[in-house]
This record gives sequence, C-alpha cells and structure tokens, in this order.
Amino acid sequence: MGESQGTFAIKRIYEPPEDDDGCRVLVDRLWPRGLAKAGAAVDLWLKDVAPSTGLRQEFNHRPERFADFAERYTHELDSNPAVETLLELAAGHRRVTLLYAARDTEANHARVLLDYVRRRRFG
Repeated sequence: MGESQGTFAIKRIYEPPEDDDGCRVLVDRLWPRGLAKAGAAVDLWLKDVAPSTGLRQEFNHRPERFADFAERYTHELDSNPAVETLLELAAGHRRVTLLYAARDTEANHARVLLDYVRRRRFG
C-alpha cells in the first residue's frame, strides 16, 4: 500500500483471517452470533468504540436510518476515549483491520468508524 504504518481497513468477522489483516480489532459491542472466540483470530475486542446500545437499537440496521445514525455515531466518537486506542494501534502496526458482524457491508457502524479514524489520523 505504500504506507509503513497506520493503515485502517474494515472486514466482516465471518470472513477468514488473512496475513495482511495486521492487528484485528472487533469493534462490535456484542460478540458475533455463531462465532467461537477461539477461532475468531481477534487481537483485541474494543467494545467501547462501538455505538451506544440505544443508538444501535434505534438504527436497527435499517438503511433509511443510516445517515442519521452515522451523524449521531460520529458525535459519540468525538468524545470516546476508545478512539485513541485505535489511533495508538495504528501507530504501532502496518494495518489495523476493524472487524464487524453486520450483514450490510455499506450501511454499518464500522464504515462510519473507518472514515472517522482515517480523518483523525490523516486530517
């Protein structure tokens, strides 16, 4: 990719781990259904960076609510100290892959988080 450190990516946790995933961080508040912890290849489960329970339940994975959800989740991230943990991981790893369980690969919190940490990291 050309960058020696600090690249972020997202991936469904149900996809097989790959060598270029780097540090694999689960960013869901709840453990993914049907997935054994032993086989998940998760380096860190960072529950605190996930959307609040109320916001997650209100969104309920409905695409028509995504824009509002993304805006409100971004505001939560502004005051969330767990974001700093992700940025610190990026400083020490070539890649940090944010893992999520949602079926929708476009309208999900991991995509919002990815955009957020990229903006914070690279301005």
